[in-house]
Amino acid sequence: MAQDEVQRTDREALMAQFTRPEQTFPTLTPAEIERLRHFGEVQHYKDGVLLFETGQPGPGMFVVLAGHVAITQRDGLGHVTPVIDQGPGQFLAELGQLSGRPALVDGRAEGDVEVLLVPPDRLRALLVAEAELGERIMRALILRRVNLIQGGIGGPVLIGPSNSAGVVRLQSFLTRNGQPHHLLDPASEHDAAELIARYSPKPEDWPLVVTAGGTVLRNPSETELGRAIGMIGGAKDNRIYDVAIVGCGPAGLATAVYAASEGLSVAVVDTRAFGGQAGASARIENYLGFPTGISGQALAGRAFTQAQKFGAEIMIPMSVSSLDCSRANGSFALALDCGDTLRSRAVVVASGARYRRPDIENLDKFEGRGVWYWASPVEAKLCAGEEVALVGAGNSAGQAAVFLSGHAKRVLMIIRGGGLGASMSRYLIERIEATPNIELMFNTEITALEGDDTSLLRRIRWKSRLSDDEDSADIRNLFLFVGADPATSWLDGCGVTLDRGGFVVTGAQSELNQGKLVAPLETSVPGVYAVGDVRSGSVKRVGGAIGEGAQVVASLHGYLGDAAKPAL
Repeated sequence: MAQDEVQRTDREALMAQFTRPEQTFPTLTPAEIERLRHFGEVQHYKDGVLLFETGQPGPGMFVVLAGHVAITQRDGLGHVTPVIDQGPGQFLAELGQLSGRPALVDGRAEGDVEVLLVPPDRLRALLVAEAELGERIMRALILRRVNLIQGGIGGPVLIGPSNSAGVVRLQSFLTRNGQPHHLLDPASEHDAAELIARYSPKPEDWPLVVTAGGTVLRNPSETELGRAIGMIGGAKDNRIYDVAIVGCGPAGLATAVYAASEGLSVAVVDTRAFGGQAGASARIENYLGFPTGISGQALAGRAFTQAQKFGAEIMIPMSVSSLDCSRANGSFALALDCGDTLRSRAVVVASGARYRRPDIENLDKFEGRGVWYWASPVEAKLCAGEEVALVGAGNSAGQAAVFLSGHAKRVLMIIRGGGLGASMSRYLIERIEATPNIELMFNTEITALEGDDTSLLRRIRWKSRLSDDEDSADIRNLFLFVGADPATSWLDGCGVTLDRGGFVVTGAQSELNQGKLVAPLETSVPGVYAVGDVRSGSVKRVGGAIGEGAQVVASLHGYLGDAAKPAL
């Protein structure tokens, strides 16, 4: 068989492993390449030279004009695996190149190669200017990230028992942020066992995390891991943004998309993951335009990509510790937990709420060790074939119960009140009533949690609120959906008015705004706005949060326009 026929056969075999390969790796026509030329510049690479390297910031999108580029996966354990081979007319990039994030794979020239290199800022301009072609490219970028995630290609290697609290915590963090990774269990993986023998981890060191560059971290925090794999950086070069958005849930993402698409410079900060609490919803079935439903992760992921497409800079995981509203030099100052300061001309508070923790003795002992505040596929795997308990009566609780029922043997749904009608959508109530392995326990509350010597949850106790009846069951996983409290502590001292519950007061509701003509979403501090669940009186629905995120952009334009006018 001729050499070119062998290469073609190899390429076809590699293509077959991908979902929708024709859309994932399309070939551009000569006319389409001509349309792209003014967005980039021609580069030449000799045989064997790396065009981009795992763990290093990607220079942008490469369009292959001549030659071939081999794409391979290289993990921190020294393994190199072929991914795909790209030839003339094909382009090399994935979602990370929209914002210059580190590459997840290697790209090496096979023979001499000529390419058109489109840097990240020009790539974003291309996607907007060339609508039809940009749609094909964007679809390919998204599908490539999906395939990387599904195939465990690229990203860090997690080493540890699959049911350890640290493994579940970091898997959830990476999954929620759309970051590829894979897990090695030392009980069955030789490479993992060797690394463990070398580093001799203690139980509290689980998991070991190996980055693409070979750095080994011991049970890192989300922020440490995010920095190690290049997810985040600090504020850039004392830049003053038009608007800083604190919170990357539906309201914050909507604000970012609409503000960035209308030409404002936007920075978004979130302490954990894009999507907020909605991002953990297994399925949202009453959101306009999705009659078959959509997962919170998928909806938030699309918005996250959309915001980056229009140029919003998103920093995750990154916390804001305080807001300085003195406006020295004409800008607000947000103190970040990394020690940097983010400056902006306006601020949108979209920090949402933090999961409420019921008053159960020793609850903190079992958090991450059998007690969960969301139900993602990561937690669902731990529940396969087991009985689980879920506390809550709202839509989030109902969605989680239905989702878990497809994995668990039985779902005990513990409800403090006497029914679901006052707090849950009717379609969810009907779904729950029709699911045979969901058992409803009304007028009931948990009284105690019990564990074993490793501090893993093993048993729960509950009692009736209408009698002295008490009972218990061997339960290894408990899901809590009992509401949330506003995440507003970082606003202390800046003059933003809060209501009794700690939610941000906006518009005419604020005593400081009475008698003034102010925007409905403006707080008591001019230039600071609040949207979504964190706002006092808001509708706690995904659609409501997205609507407020879109609405506030008009107010931002008005405020920024007035601030730019010279004083008369």
